[in-house]
This record gives sequence, structure tokens and C-alpha cells, in this order.
Amino acid sequence: MLGIPLAVSDYGAVLDWMDATIAAGARAWVTAAAVNLVMCAQEDPEARAAVLGATLAVPDGQPLVWALRALGHKPATRIYGPDLMALACARAARTGTPMFLYGGRTREALELLERRLCERFPGLRVAGAYWPPFRELSTEEERAAIVQINSSGAAVVWVGTGQPKQEKWMARMRAQLSPPLLVGVGAAFDFHAGLVPQAPPWMQRAGLEWSYRLAREPRRLWRRYARYNPRFIAGFARQYVGHLRDRRR
Repeated sequence: MLGIPLAVSDYGAVLDWMDATIAAGARAWVTAAAVNLVMCAQEDPEARAAVLGATLAVPDGQPLVWALRALGHKPATRIYGPDLMALACARAARTGTPMFLYGGRTREALELLERRLCERFPGLRVAGAYWPPFRELSTEEERAAIVQINSSGAAVVWVGTGQPKQEKWMARMRAQLSPPLLVGVGAAFDFHAGLVPQAPPWMQRAGLEWSYRLAREPRRLWRRYARYNPRFIAGFARQYVGHLRDRRR
């Protein structure tokens, strides 16, 4: 999609792949890519390099799924970051897979997330949590985070610092972190902590989640949607015309 490879898959297949990656002791990282990330990658070379370096990028936004299907990928389904995290936590609570939480709006928000996940998924093992400040981490702070994550024994690190910041972090830190799997899920931390309400299912299916989120956080999100939504429509239109032209040849 606009030069960004997106997986045509479903939740079950992605969760099975995650389990296999952990069992193999590989070092992989996943991003749940929204329209925002795909479009940011068109303008920011560092973001583009990070996304292209991901082991797996799944379509988090419904418009991306519609676009994939229009390009001939009929089996494409949405892999929504918050739902992927919830399903993985439910599975981890059964299997005992330990996880680490990296992100959150505040330290208190991260603690709330951990508590609510453990309440929702009895038996879930949260091996550790780290709240990074919004500024760039110093060398000492980054080293401390690496030590904390690597010594936790976690198999999965859930990263919720927002796109594309989390993708850049995962790309840069992947070689230094021992957990087999890093997964960037954006706003999932806020949703699961109960800090931000999720759009109703019908709005998600209709591709209107962006409008729901904009209505609740206009000052934070209006620039993103005003900039990237029209550009995505225009960019996809060009790609779709090229797709139709290729089919006729």
C-alpha cells in the first residue's frame, strides 16, 4: 500500500505466527499500521526505513483493508492493534507467556494499564513495565530501559508510544533487546487502561473510527487527520488507477 507491505492475514494466523516466533527464539518486531503511519512513511525517511524494516506490518485501519481488497487482495482483514493485544493477552494468560509493557501517557497510566490487564486476564504475567518520558531519552536512560527489559525475562514487549515514534524505537532497539518479539500497538495502551473510549463497533466497521477519536481529542488529532486522510485518498487513487492499467495489459 503506497510502497508499504501489509500482511493479508487474520488474527488467528498472526497469533500463531507470534507464538512460533517466540518458540523459535527469533528476534522480530510487528507494527499495527494505521493510515497515519503509511502516510507518515511517505514523508519521513526514518519512519519509512523503520516500517520497511518491520518483520510484519498488519493493516490496523479499515480504510487500508478496503484499499487492499480493491487491489485484488480479497482475503484481507483488519488486524486492529487493541484487539490483537487483547487476544494475545488472553492466550498468554493460558500459556504463561511473560510480557513487558513499554509506553503509556504517564507512569500512573502505565500502572493502571498493568492492573486492568491483570484483572481482565487472570493469570497474565506482566514481567515488567517502563514509562519513557515524551522527550528523547538520554544515553543512560536508554541503557537502563534496555537492562530492565532484558532482565525481565519477557517474551513479548508491547510498545505503546504512538506512531511513528514506536516504529523508530523498535527498529533502533531491536538488536539490543533479548525478548523475541516487539509489538507496536499505538493507542491500545490508552484503550485498555480505560483512559480513552473506543469507537463503537459499527463506526469501526464503517471506517469512521477517526471521526470518533477526533471528536474526543480534537486538539491532539486534528492536524494528523486533516493532513493525512486527504493525502491517503489521493495516493490510493493513483495506485488504483495504475492497478487497473496493469490489469488491462
